[in-house]
Amino acid sequence: MNATQFKKLKGSKRIIMLTCYDYSFASALEEAGVDALLVGDSLGNVIQGRETTLPVTLDDIIYHTEMVKRGAPNTFVVADMPFLSYQISIEEAIKNCGQVMKETNCDAVKLEGGEEVTHLVRRLTEIGIPVMGHIGVTPQSAKLMGYGKRGKDVSDAEYLKRSAKALYEAGAFSLVLENMASSLAKEITELVEMPTIGIGAGPECDGQVLVLYDFIGLTKDRPPFAKAYLDLRGEIKAAVARYRNDVEQGKL
Repeated sequence: MNATQFKKLKGSKRIIMLTCYDYSFASALEEAGVDALLVGDSLGNVIQGRETTLPVTLDDIIYHTEMVKRGAPNTFVVADMPFLSYQISIEEAIKNCGQVMKETNCDAVKLEGGEEVTHLVRRLTEIGIPVMGHIGVTPQSAKLMGYGKRGKDVSDAEYLKRSAKALYEAGAFSLVLENMASSLAKEITELVEMPTIGIGAGPECDGQVLVLYDFIGLTKDRPPFAKAYLDLRGEIKAAVARYRNDVEQGKL
């Protein structure tokens, strides 16, 4: 599936997306039939144990995306562009996005930001780099904006709607909506002719994405909107207890 085909999923099916960071999980998730995988800069939190996504480097994203695409060669894989890999200049952004595409074989890149990044989205799509947008709560701006729900006041809601439309017009093929009111996400979903992928934005989006480690119940403190479908942390503790018992009793 290419970005044009992904865009055409709007209205035809609900899109199932998860983050992913390595070969083994990617292989299992492809077998499970997910539509898309996002190699998120959330790896800074769940893989590296950092408080924010800001320290994640371009090399980190390339390293993890290459593994994910190798594990899920038939799945649509999106690479998150990390902080300061695309904000310095258009030339720097083209170079870095192009490097990610070339070295990982991923299918698209994702950029955080609203109407202020549309000039970059337009230029990237003009040269053949598919771009997924990301508005609402944007973790790379958390030190400025925080993690609170977006769109509560009229001016912010209008900014988000303007941004969604501007990103679509600039050539983005899809748009992540993070941590905003369900009613606003519904408005944006109806406003743009590209799939919206929600995370903490209610059920009215065209699809949903969750951080994999939240999804499997491995993280200690997941956001309240992130539903865990497993209790892997608990299962690991129970398995280690059984293993310890077998070792201490000489059963192994």
